[in-house]
Amino acid sequence: MQTDTLIALSPLDLGLAASLVLALAALSWQLRLGIGRRMLVAALRSTLQLLLLGLVLKGLFNSASPWLVAALATVMLGVAGYEVMARQRYRLRGAWGYGAGTLSMFLSSFSITLLALLTVLQPVPWYAPQYAIPLLGMLLGNTMNGIAVALDSLTRQTLEKRHQIEARLALGYTATEAIEHIRRDALRAGLIPIVNSMTTAGIVSLPGMMTGQILAGSPPMEAAKYQLLILFLIAAGTGLGSVAAVMIASQRLFDVRSRLRRERLSPHLHAPGHG
Repeated sequence: MQTDTLIALSPLDLGLAASLVLALAALSWQLRLGIGRRMLVAALRSTLQLLLLGLVLKGLFNSASPWLVAALATVMLGVAGYEVMARQRYRLRGAWGYGAGTLSMFLSSFSITLLALLTVLQPVPWYAPQYAIPLLGMLLGNTMNGIAVALDSLTRQTLEKRHQIEARLALGYTATEAIEHIRRDALRAGLIPIVNSMTTAGIVSLPGMMTGQILAGSPPMEAAKYQLLILFLIAAGTGLGSVAAVMIASQRLFDVRSRLRRERLSPHLHAPGHG
């Protein structure tokens, strides 16, 4: 029997789910994996962030102020830009270390969100927070991952293959030609996650948005159509954002005389996944 009633979760229900994370952290400690503390911090951080976001969105939905929507979108973009910077082992020095990823996400995620709101969903008003904020959040989150991977691949390979790049420059190649193969590899790396997500959606995995809509009582076919819309928008946002980020960063690696400037990269030793 199908029901459209949303099953409310109690603090006890969430506590039972959280106990599984605690058990996993304990297992990590027992096996000396060195990730238990990070897992607990991440769980606590996500709990605080999501509960705070729930309170903020509750007030935002009630007011439906375009200025509050814009303010929250700006905060989301700023945090996403910092995360992109923090996930790179080597990043551009100065403001461009933060600006390359942030500007790329602004150009891609915001433009695609506006396109979807104005031409596809068409809510009234067009900035309705019920649609604008979740859509932008999903786009920023996935675009952030793609851009972070692409930029990390670009800067890491540039340092590893710097002698090859300099040899190409000495042979008369332009800066674009000398780094072209590295840019292609970086873009490919940034796009692989979303390509894999689209490939396995509906067969290996049931995507998060579709799952949430079904649990909330939406018809499965309607949930599937929304999930398709989101997947296509995320793919476009990730692709455009990765291209923009790689183009911006690769240009910053050379000076006006097309000389490779390795000193423009600084190591970030605490980037996740880089010991």
